[in-house]
Amino acid sequence: EVQLVESWGGLVQAGGSLRLSCATSGFTFDNYAITWFRQASGKEREGISCITVSDGSTYYIDSVKGRFTISSDNAKNTVYLQMNSMQPEDTAVYYCSAVDWLNTYWGQGTQVTVSS
Repeated sequence: EVQLVESWGGLVQAGGSLRLSCATSGFTFDNYAITWFRQASGKEREGISCITVSDGSTYYIDSVKGRFTISSDNAKNTVYLQMNSMQPEDTAVYYCSAVDWLNTYWGQGTQVTVSS
């Protein structure tokens, strides 16, 4: 059974940090790209950062570049999103997704709230 489980969301003050984790199982981790998405209330889901597990290449959208860092622990089949200098506009439900050329899998999401 494929599982992606996001953890360590929560409430943080503006300027603070959180580190999300996405623990995966049930598929060949090295064959996938893992993307963090977020969806704020009333807005569309947006992809914010991606890592290609096989070579570690990463991508960020402009609004998080320099503040967020994506990484993977291939021994644990887990991807992390370190979020620093957080702002109220980062408030959203954060999801991780695993994609290869054939399959797309989603986690259940974790709420992140940044207070001003």
